[in-house]
Amino acid sequence: MGQDVTRGAFSRADRARYRQKVRRCLDVFALMLNDFRFDSDRPTTGLEIELNLIDAGAQPAMRNAEVLADLADPSFQTELGQFNLEINVAPRVIEGDGLDVYEREVLASLVHADERARKSDAQLVLIGILPTLRQEHAVLDNLSNNPRYRLLNEQIINARGEDITLDIRGQERLQAQSDSIAAESACTSLQFHLQVAPEDFALHWNASQAIAGVQVAVGANSPYLFGKRLWAETRIALFEQATDTRPEELKAQGVRPRVWFGERWITSIFDLFEENVRYFPPLLSITDDEDPVAVLEAGGVPHLGELRLHNGTIYRWNRPVYDIMNGRPHLRVENRVLPAGPTVVDQLANAAFYFGLVGELVQHDRPIWTQLPFSTAEENFHTAAREGLDARLWWPGLGEVRVGELVLDEMLPMASAGLDRFGVRPATRDRLLGVIEGRCRTGHNGAAWQTEVVHDLQERHHLNRTSALRQMLLRYTEGLHANEPVHTWPV
Repeated sequence: MGQDVTRGAFSRADRARYRQKVRRCLDVFALMLNDFRFDSDRPTTGLEIELNLIDAGAQPAMRNAEVLADLADPSFQTELGQFNLEINVAPRVIEGDGLDVYEREVLASLVHADERARKSDAQLVLIGILPTLRQEHAVLDNLSNNPRYRLLNEQIINARGEDITLDIRGQERLQAQSDSIAAESACTSLQFHLQVAPEDFALHWNASQAIAGVQVAVGANSPYLFGKRLWAETRIALFEQATDTRPEELKAQGVRPRVWFGERWITSIFDLFEENVRYFPPLLSITDDEDPVAVLEAGGVPHLGELRLHNGTIYRWNRPVYDIMNGRPHLRVENRVLPAGPTVVDQLANAAFYFGLVGELVQHDRPIWTQLPFSTAEENFHTAAREGLDARLWWPGLGEVRVGELVLDEMLPMASAGLDRFGVRPATRDRLLGVIEGRCRTGHNGAAWQTEVVHDLQERHHLNRTSALRQMLLRYTEGLHANEPVHTWPV
């Protein structure tokens, strides 16, 4: 949800000063793209994983402050809800056994964190939306104890001017009202970071947008919210609605949402930052003392704090990132479309599929996005979120095709070639892409497993929905700890 902030209210002068500073940062960023050397000699990747805490009864455990205090590990931090945590995995290159090392590191970190959580009568779960979460859990009092969340909530609600409405129509329908953004805490995601050179950023962002629907269909893991069976990846609809600053009248006028797929293919990373500044009013008008022009003229690396803060309050599904590490600036694509879970190996399989597929698509002489209308890419994305592995998506040269067929026949060979370009060890490549293949051949990803188990518990064992969701989640945690791919789990 962005960096720590401490201000409680913003005056008109604050907003004017911030807007001016953001535009100054944008001008400096344009100069840097033309003349500055960005770090891209040995591009790295990164992972962020959001987690849930549950108690012995499989209910959300509002104990992240206790768990973090006991962990004392800077790689873990709070997320929006008191039942959420996030782990930031150290960046690395994925050549050789890099993906295997990621898997070992994440497993070790989660085992350690789970041991600490159990001291607070809680345990960790990797899942897109906690199926036992109820609407009474998603309230303002259950936001994490960090000023940035309360401030962000205040600014979004003030900008909207009315309560937030959730209306999600899937297998069933959910209608709910909220006076805060707390419902967004239900969304726990898996985020990939891919460092790229400035001249290559547009290729990688466009490729990421083009495959977003396929990623979601294969990785869907969020079929339930507040007891209702909705989309295969309900997290997409929930995130879009739970942080929407627009009342109905502004939606009708076509004002752009802050959770945004976008509206066009790009030619430069500057296109995205410029759109952010042009279309979106500030939420957090916090300025620092840096003069980015003076820093640049002195040969330094501008922090561009206001531009980065503003970028962090616009939730693109593939977000541009400007950052500085070891005194050198770099650019990243932050891929945000996937849910957490079901297991660490499933998440690393999703990573291998994403990095490999993007790595291959950017090499094509005729890029896929020159053949795929942007509006169709967005339609694929939402169709995949609704239907998961049952979705039929439109793809150049094939027309409308079932997603499993598209992945098996077209995308897995491309992902394999892309991982070869990264120098990934063949055994690692085949093991992880084999997980994606297994999901497509069996028709089982996390969402399919959850819904089939709940259906079985309700129909054969005559449990009500609440009890079935609880029992399903307890079984889910067993599969999580075994770290066996979800398509191999018994129903």
